[in-house]
Amino acid sequence: MVYVENTDEARACAEAGVDVLSIERHLWDAEMREAAGDCFVQVGLPFGVLATTDDYLRAGHDAIRSGADACYCAASIEVISRLAAEGIPVVGHVGLIPSRRTWTGGFRAVGKTVESALEVWKGVRALEAAGAFAAEIEVVPPEIATEISRRTSLVMFSMGAGAGCDAQYLFSCDLLGYTRGHLPRHAKVYRDFASEFDRLQRERVAAFSEFIADVDSGAYPEEQHLVPVDAAVVDEFLSVLDAEEN
Repeated sequence: MVYVENTDEARACAEAGVDVLSIERHLWDAEMREAAGDCFVQVGLPFGVLATTDDYLRAGHDAIRSGADACYCAASIEVISRLAAEGIPVVGHVGLIPSRRTWTGGFRAVGKTVESALEVWKGVRALEAAGAFAAEIEVVPPEIATEISRRTSLVMFSMGAGAGCDAQYLFSCDLLGYTRGHLPRHAKVYRDFASEFDRLQRERVAAFSEFIADVDSGAYPEEQHLVPVDAAVVDEFLSVLDAEEN
């Protein structure tokens, strides 16, 4: 499972054989659906942007109507239950949930104590009861995540929670190596796109600078950049203008 940010990444995932894509709602459109090919796509319903249950229901129906296979939702169990009741396949979230990090001690692992591990398990059971079919389990010790995955009917997407779940989940920015700043412990970098993007940015600046220099020096535009016209047309045009001025 890969979180993608543009059609090029979605198309590459489909060609490579990635099973599941995660795509944010504001990026989801017909072009993205086509790029995703046969991949199963969950569309993220943004917590904090959507607020009421009705907001989530409208967004969920819009996503499914536009070709999504499921919706990711980190809102309350009540919201997830309403989405599921409407027949919208819902993916929940347990463990480290970024939007709820205040309640779990910030951006840190969850489930390292018995109490914390049981809270993760309770979250999974609550998602089951609400009608979710899957859940992302993030930054939970693999021994805990494996046992939870073994005991639940939910499809479990592991992000930094070990190999004992049903799928492995990474962000394209981490996988392709263009994350700026902190790189999560669970991320594995397969390419160095950051260096390539930096090189391309230098080339952009150089090209724009050369364009300015050519304009200032008169080197641009050249004859091949211009539309030709017969001299007779120009002469007649000038004659008309001269007549109007007189």
